[in-house]
Amino acid sequence: MRPLVLVPARLAATRLPRKPLADIHGEPMVVHVWRRAVEAGVGTVVVAADSDEVAEAVVAAGGQAVMTRPDHPSGSDRIHEALEALDPDRDFNVIVNVQGDLPTIEPEAIRACLAPLADPEVDIATLVAEITREEEKTAPSVVKMVGTETSPGRFRCLYFTRATAPTGPGPLFHHIGLYGYRREALERFVKLPPSPLEIREKLEQLRALEAGMRIDAVKVDVTPLGVDTHEDLERAREMLAPGARS
Repeated sequence: MRPLVLVPARLAATRLPRKPLADIHGEPMVVHVWRRAVEAGVGTVVVAADSDEVAEAVVAAGGQAVMTRPDHPSGSDRIHEALEALDPDRDFNVIVNVQGDLPTIEPEAIRACLAPLADPEVDIATLVAEITREEEKTAPSVVKMVGTETSPGRFRCLYFTRATAPTGPGPLFHHIGLYGYRREALERFVKLPPSPLEIREKLEQLRALEAGMRIDAVKVDVTPLGVDTHEDLERAREMLAPGARS
């Protein structure tokens, strides 16, 4: 595998304006994400920015950024544009999409996402973590993965939902929105129209499943904090305070 790690960063977030540039202990949030991705050591890391401010912040920290259109409907579309600009010769065959609002993502989790792609039948790889907090089991904001465990800690994903699923006794798994794509799978995915279940659940990954693409997931121990609100940002600051990070 020849991975390229791309971090999509959109300045015009609605719930937390200018989210990629939100300050966390003196550095923009997107720089924290970029740094974690570099620490993973899986390949070149580039931030796919939609504004000069975001790109300049990353470059000032020593990173690499590429400009993309501001009107992309999803992070997948943004990283596809970045990929075509960065790699017209198709040197990279695996693309890892690390969302720019995951400042607490563990480097080990980024590395783990590549494992399912060793199986040539897998189109897309992702991550899950077992839900331990009762309130998260019924929260629509917590996306659940329904899948078949094919080996310890490894799943073939059958569905993703905001509902509490599956029913009955047993663990529930929180889907973590970090993806590893085969290049051909990403190229196919962005050409597909939004699918009925994707529109209904507001979950982009269902488009791939409805098109017959295979998604496998790896279980990790810790769910990274996705920063969408001011409250999330304060929590991220606490988690990343000097001395707080393990």
